[in-house]
Amino acid sequence: MTNRSIGVCLLVWSVFGVACTSSPAPKADEMHVLVFSRTAGFRHGSIPAGIEAIESLGEEHGFAVEPTEDPTLFTDAALARIDAVIFLNTTGDVLDDDQQAAFERYIRGGGGYVGIHAATDTEYDWPWYGTLVGAYFKAHPRIQEATVLVSDRHHPAMRHLPERWVRTDEWYVFRENPRGRVHVLATLDETTYEGGGMDLDHPIVWCHEFDGGRAFYTGGGHTNESYADPAFRRHLLGAIRWAAGLEDAQVGATIWDDHE
Repeated sequence: MTNRSIGVCLLVWSVFGVACTSSPAPKADEMHVLVFSRTAGFRHGSIPAGIEAIESLGEEHGFAVEPTEDPTLFTDAALARIDAVIFLNTTGDVLDDDQQAAFERYIRGGGGYVGIHAATDTEYDWPWYGTLVGAYFKAHPRIQEATVLVSDRHHPAMRHLPERWVRTDEWYVFRENPRGRVHVLATLDETTYEGGGMDLDHPIVWCHEFDGGRAFYTGGGHTNESYADPAFRRHLLGAIRWAAGLEDAQVGATIWDDHE
């Protein structure tokens, strides 16, 4: 039985007095992910490409993908069948108080979260979410090529990547550096593009275990081309599998330089 299922069962037992039956941890072909792409601010034109890419990954690797912009799916009952929730370029205030509370219970029960790009431009007035995602968006320069310095090549989302991953995207500047609170998987080499804005220590991919669950964030994913890139698609696949608990990795908070 997964930690998420145990947490949900305890909740159901405490509220309704109903027992839950045990089930084994989900296999890859039993994994079910929710792709949530609701926007209440800027809407990325690449959302359909992102959904299509994740659906394609599901078909290739045997897991179910449920795309939605319906916030009413954020209930205890609906989330109980989900192994990872992906916030795909969400923006603004996308969940009400009850939906937020259900999502918090889901994570505390062992659920998984993957934030893609504008997931950091979401729910600024929900401090718990800010800690889950790791940082909030501040600004960005023009779309341009930059070098991503991969500092952890053991994580399933990163192990296929070179140490210097050159790609084109919209590179976010964050309100604060999440280092010390999350496990930094990659940073941007600010000398390779214009408009870095984070004093040369610029995390762009990270993960952590948080409040009973797992959370992963990647700053890539603004452009349509990102979702056609085999390396980026494999990056997303590793993130989803890790968040859902199918793969493990060392994710202790990175204090300082991890470019080793």
